[in-house]
Amino acid sequence: MSRAPRQSPFAEPRSARARMIAAALSITAASLLTLVPIIATVPYLPPFGLLMLLGWRLRAGELFPTWAPVPLGLFDDLLSGQPLGSAMALWTITVIVIDIIDSRLVWRDFWQDWLIAAGAIAFCLIVARLVATPIRAHVDTVMLFQILVAAALYPLAAHVCARIDERGTPRLR
Repeated sequence: MSRAPRQSPFAEPRSARARMIAAALSITAASLLTLVPIIATVPYLPPFGLLMLLGWRLRAGELFPTWAPVPLGLFDDLLSGQPLGSAMALWTITVIVIDIIDSRLVWRDFWQDWLIAAGAIAFCLIVARLVATPIRAHVDTVMLFQILVAAALYPLAAHVCARIDERGTPRLR
């Protein structure tokens, strides 16, 4: 009896579960970047965890369920020092709004993804500022600079997400 030749497991594309684990690990690793000791007079570092979440969500919308930003946001809240629940709520609202935008748009290109990511970053940072600091605190110019830096770094985050996603996918020759 003849059996079909067995294919290598490396020839098959990665499963959705492996992609989801790789994405979650990259988001948590990006959130860990806030622990790097950088001496600065103003907080100019962007929210790397949010950037990676947006990179994955805009690249592969089917990868995460809608509730997935809750544990990822909790991890980011515990590391960043923001009030507990702020990233959990803001990241979940952002993912839901992106889901609504996806249902309305027929197709998207990279420029639209960048615009959506910039709006999501601005929303999350502005609302987090309103939650975490008093209104009379003069941090608006610093926050604007942080929004610009984060929006400018989104293509890098999207590229990192694409490289991580391609690593397990076989190339056609």
